[in-house]
Amino acid sequence: MEAAMPYILALAPTIGIATLFYFIMKTIIEGDRRERMAQAKWEAEHQEAPAKPQHQA
Repeated sequence: MEAAMPYILALAPTIGIATLFYFIMKTIIEGDRRERMAQAKWEAEHQEAPAKPQHQA
């Protein structure tokens, strides 16, 4: 185990950054998915409603 410790310590920063990158990308992709769903819902709601004439005074 003592001989492997320098190799483990050398890989630790890379593994840490890779893990951080994974969680950041996962959050970005999930946020984009939720935003697309909300946009589609909003567009569907506004397409179904007939255009109401606006009264001008």
